[in-house]
Amino acid sequence: MTAHAAPAPSARRTGISPTVQILIAMVIGIAVGLAFPADSYPNVIVGLKTASGIFLRLIKTLIVPLLFSTLVVGIAGQGNDMKKVGRLAFRSIIYFEIVTTLALVIGLIAVNLMQPGVGISLADASATAGTEYAQTKITFTSVIGHMFPESFFDAAAKNEVLQIVVFAILFGVGLSRVDGRPKQVMLDFCDSLTQVMFKFTELVMAFAPIGVGAAIAVTVSVSGWEVLSRLGMLVVTLYAALVVFLLVVLLPVALIARVPIARFWGFVKQPFLLAFSTASSEAALPLAMENLEKFGIPKRIIAFVLPTGYSFNLDGSTLYLAVASIFAAQAAGIDMPLSQQLVMMLTLMLTSKGVAAVPRASLVILSGALAMFGLPLEAIALILGVDAIMDMARTSVNLLGNCLATAVMARWEGEFPDTPPVASAS
Repeated sequence: MTAHAAPAPSARRTGISPTVQILIAMVIGIAVGLAFPADSYPNVIVGLKTASGIFLRLIKTLIVPLLFSTLVVGIAGQGNDMKKVGRLAFRSIIYFEIVTTLALVIGLIAVNLMQPGVGISLADASATAGTEYAQTKITFTSVIGHMFPESFFDAAAKNEVLQIVVFAILFGVGLSRVDGRPKQVMLDFCDSLTQVMFKFTELVMAFAPIGVGAAIAVTVSVSGWEVLSRLGMLVVTLYAALVVFLLVVLLPVALIARVPIARFWGFVKQPFLLAFSTASSEAALPLAMENLEKFGIPKRIIAFVLPTGYSFNLDGSTLYLAVASIFAAQAAGIDMPLSQQLVMMLTLMLTSKGVAAVPRASLVILSGALAMFGLPLEAIALILGVDAIMDMARTSVNLLGNCLATAVMARWEGEFPDTPPVASAS
């Protein structure tokens, strides 16, 4: 197989960096959203939704070919050493479980200390929204069964990331057992496809400021400051808990794994801002994969850990579930003993795995947990008012947590880039 270096940013590029462009777009989007509230300017919101929707659609076209090609090359390029694949999977699952459990604990402590649900009335809220989400049943067996695709093309059409990962792993293992020219041809094809998709990513990212600005404008326009002021304590509790999680869990993990924090942030800040502004993990995945490879992490680790983490290492979403579930009890005036809260957290930890592809997965899981523990589904109607604001935070933390998990696994595997790359992400 012909080895290719990861595409570096153009040396001729001048002017405002992509990260600053996204920050400027976010500020402009907030201003536009405040100036054009959705109730008064529905046509403006339709146009903004179209602009952000086009950008997200372009991003989604990248995911399957990029993910499939990098994972196949990463696995089949190891020769017949499948022990590396199994070891990486085992270590990743251990790491995911430890970190997400800590996220649950921090969320539980934060919501009990700040008590954002106290004083909130559910009298005017409707249970319709919660009932709608609760109708989607999630069980451990259904999660496991959903991991395996019936058809590669069906999984690709629906952007079922975990199913693509499973198929690519099996395909890569099968390819590793093939000898001679057929194997070389397929490896060269996948490697070439990876390089093309990285260039495709650069083209799509040129439109990122427009898509980001439109997405932020829609969020602010629809939510407005009135809803934020009413449920501000819930939003503050989540954001504060996420900051504590970053400082108390992810920062020590990075230090223990000897990840150079400043250089690491230089490569992940752009996909982090993209995830925050669009509240979409899919939007940031291709760019995160590209930048982590520029950071020097091997393809096989990136292609396995990053997408798998989106299903099993949702740090931000897990912490959010802890906060939102106890918020519902507080708003209803229900005093839940610590023992029952711990049982609920265990339930959330198990049901939150492998459901990233479910629309509004966090609300689906939350609704099911509320129904299971006899808590009012009316709380979902309140949470929906500020869910977009909270979704931005939990999605960006999901992204950051998975990027760090990829770097930690590279260190654990003895493949972390100790020598800084020549080029850096902007």
